[in-house]
Amino acid sequence: MPDDDAVAVRVVLVCRALANPVRVRLLSLLRAAPGGEACVGELIESVGVSQSTVSHHLRVLVDAGLVRSARRGHWVWYSPRSDQLDVIDFLLR
Repeated sequence: MPDDDAVAVRVVLVCRALANPVRVRLLSLLRAAPGGEACVGELIESVGVSQSTVSHHLRVLVDAGLVRSARRGHWVWYSPRSDQLDVIDFLLR
């Protein structure tokens, strides 16, 4: 059990983000993506939902600190924040 309030809040944010199977799938796809990143268009078919739904779920993952985004031209590229995935390791202990 986390003894620090900031850690507890972080764990809650991560749990909320991972409480949806589409977001878990997106995180898994990003971790396995060539070059470690993907844009929304590359993810839509794999998760079987609309572009706006994929964008929403990616925003939740970004807000939880599990994914980072970078705009390049007209595209936004997403990559997992491996430095922040330690919270998942904590939860699985």
